Amino acid sequence: MSWYVYILRCSDDTLYTGSTNNLEKRLAAHNSGQGAKYTRVRRPCVMVYHEGAEDRSAALRRENAIKKLRRADKILLIEKG
Repeated sequence: MSWYVYILRCSDDTLYTGSTNNLEKRLAAHNSGQGAKYTRVRRPCVMVYHEGAEDRSAALRRENAIKKLRRADKILLIEKG
């Protein structure tokens, strides 16, 4: 598995979902202001969940599915790990 879907908890307690092929590098980008526009003003971000995906396409499909979940469902996903 070389692709991942992740959820970040931002400093304002919002959740951000994304996908990447390098978790550490992507988290560093978010926290340095080089990540998504959404996270730039909500730093620092903490990675609270990630899961592997077979390829980029699968990761993007899963990312979209997670983004459609209600916040409560995302929190359950995080808690179940």
